[in-house]
Amino acid sequence: MAATRADLFAFLDRLAIAHRTIEHPPLPTVEAAMAVWGGMTGGFAKNLFVKDKKSRLFLITLRKDAALDLKHVQAAIGASGRVSFCAADQLMEHLGILPGSVTPFGVLNDTAGAVTVVLEKALLELDPVHVHPLENTATTAVSADGLIAFLRATGHEPLVVDLPLLA
Repeated sequence: MAATRADLFAFLDRLAIAHRTIEHPPLPTVEAAMAVWGGMTGGFAKNLFVKDKKSRLFLITLRKDAALDLKHVQAAIGASGRVSFCAADQLMEHLGILPGSVTPFGVLNDTAGAVTVVLEKALLELDPVHVHPLENTATTAVSADGLIAFLRATGHEPLVVDLPLLA
């Protein structure tokens, strides 16, 4: 059974990672979120769950307004060939979340360690980092260091890189 938001918050608390969450209507896209996030500071993340030609899974987390160059991202993340988006059933199977709720916190459910987490270096320079807490009806803020500590505690050493962006 997939971890719940309460499970996530308990995990963060056990790690002594400070977090703050705001409730809001479902926000399936970054564009919809801007109405809620308008006055908040920090780095707002968008997340892409992709696979390469060898079916290796990657969760890419980057700034909400960064346009990732999907044709060239494979070199930056160590993928085999071009990447493509995963299906909803793969998202549920590996991260225990629904489309629209993709978040690096989802690796709490990836006990097999099948997912490589990729964090955009520029996102981590913003503080705090805002992501969904396993569902898109809330946004949780954590420090960049806190996010990395969370990922490591789940057995997911993040790959922090400069991602190729579209001009």
